Amino acid sequence: MIGESPELQRLGPPERARLYFADASCELSNRLWSAALGSSQPFSIGSDALPGTFAPPLAALSRAPAAFVRAEPEPSATSAATVQPPDIEPSGAGSSSFSPAVLGPNHIHGGAIELAAARTGLPAAALAATIDAEAGKVAGGGWNVLSRNPRSSAAGLGQFLGKTWEGEAERHGTFLHAIAVGRGWLDSAGQLLPAARSALLALRYEPRVAIEAIADYARTNLDRLKAAGIRIEHGANAVAHAAYLAHHLGPGDVVRFLRGGIGDVRAAHLLAAQVGGAEAARRIATAGGGAGEAHRAWLLAFVDHHIRPDRFA
Repeated sequence: MIGESPELQRLGPPERARLYFADASCELSNRLWSAALGSSQPFSIGSDALPGTFAPPLAALSRAPAAFVRAEPEPSATSAATVQPPDIEPSGAGSSSFSPAVLGPNHIHGGAIELAAARTGLPAAALAATIDAEAGKVAGGGWNVLSRNPRSSAAGLGQFLGKTWEGEAERHGTFLHAIAVGRGWLDSAGQLLPAARSALLALRYEPRVAIEAIADYARTNLDRLKAAGIRIEHGANAVAHAAYLAHHLGPGDVVRFLRGGIGDVRAAHLLAAQVGGAEAARRIATAGGGAGEAHRAWLLAFVDHHIRPDRFA
């Protein structure tokens, strides 16, 4: 295996084998479902080509969800010229200004969160809230760095789908791209080499890399929203809300969502992926038969209840 991450190296052979088998099984399942629906594209909750039917497990989104569509996001602090091939240090490397009480069992990740936040120009509390929203949990509330969604290819602290993770490695200016270049995982056209795919996907379980990738993806999505004419208020709450919605919906759907709504057919698929078909039908009926409104009501309520950067201030 090419360059297994330290997190995987600490596992025994049976546990590593189970993780790799899960990746292969979920990819095969996605391909079979895609073929059954007549599409060559894998399932992705952010795909514009195919209505999403699977999604990363959700664990959180903060207050006043409608209030973030106003002011401008912070300017991007990263570029292809400023990102150098990094050495992957442990997530706990470096000092952190987070108090142990703020992050609790996740205090070990405080240094990595602040490094990623500073590099990308994001509020550290917003980044922590986004991670808390996506990461699976272990007993006591700790983030499960080896979490895996059995219904999709989503894995790690950021619950990145395989294709999204590969795209981040191929995209200039990201932390993950710098690693891929430094390890010789990309061909002359900047595309991932097939032989490096397993090693790259395994980095989703390396918390430092996952945190940096979450920050890069959030920064890019916020910049995309700005380019689309959607302005975001300053402050951790507004940034966290917008970043999470973009991470959850994908860059195409999030713009449609913030501009007034996703179409009923697409919204019905998205809602069923999150709450199940029967519950989605009940919610749509309660909303007067409009899947778009039912999906919007569910997602905004979820954001209001779960994404809380103030908990990490």
